[in-house]
Amino acid sequence: MPDCPERPLAQDLAPPPYHAAWRAQLTLAFTRDSDTTRLTRREHSGPLRVQKPLYPEDPSICHAIIVHPPGGVVGGDELAVDVRLNADTYALLTSPGAAKWYRANGRVSRQRIHLSVDAGGALEWLPQETIFFNDAHVELDHHVTLAADASYLGCEILCLGRRASGETFTKGRVGQRTSVRRGGRLLWWEQGALTPASLASPLGLGGHTVSAMLLAAGKPIGADTVAALRALADGPCYGVTHMKNVLCVRWLGQDSEAARELMLAAWRIVRPAMLGRAATDLRSWRT
Repeated sequence: MPDCPERPLAQDLAPPPYHAAWRAQLTLAFTRDSDTTRLTRREHSGPLRVQKPLYPEDPSICHAIIVHPPGGVVGGDELAVDVRLNADTYALLTSPGAAKWYRANGRVSRQRIHLSVDAGGALEWLPQETIFFNDAHVELDHHVTLAADASYLGCEILCLGRRASGETFTKGRVGQRTSVRRGGRLLWWEQGALTPASLASPLGLGGHTVSAMLLAAGKPIGADTVAALRALADGPCYGVTHMKNVLCVRWLGQDSEAARELMLAAWRIVRPAMLGRAATDLRSWRT
């Protein structure tokens, strides 16, 4: 598929008031080849890419880094990622840095993620944090479809405004829809909208600007694992929920770095318990 022309890397400065919207799509598929998980389909249009498959653990686990070359998403841009893991494959997908969603300029930006895992497969979706600039208007859809014995472990860290730059989220909207289905059954459905009002409301984020969640679906985990997760932090801004085949870890705060460290600590506990794999260092998160 022909490459589209490169757009200059986005900087922290606000973008110009108008640009031609990007439509970007990435389609990936992974297939088992003997004892190796291989990336067997890689198609893209627009500014979405995947770097060379890596095997830092062993051949059965394929690590892939999804790259959005512009570095930021402007009002009107649309991103779509479709990933399929064929039977008995294992993939870990991440990103090389924080995602940035700039101000809307009168137009809504959209992202659609669809992840599908066939029998015996396992997928880890571990992008770095997402930063929403003031006046961003964004719609996010994240949908996971699992076979009856497949597993999923995903993480999201959302930052409203740029605390380090003194910017607060006083205008804008981030709509979210998330679902997880396993064996045809809906295990998780969540939808909502983050706005300045919900940011301040005690029924929303309660004044916090950073929201982090680790969500896992697969085999049930033991009470000792749940206890270890609950011991990571305390207080009303941290919680762990375990419902048979679904586990959810949530945190609210003001510091994206604290969110990263807490989510990594939770991941190191959940990964061996649910996926049977020792937790290694996520090198892309440390660069």
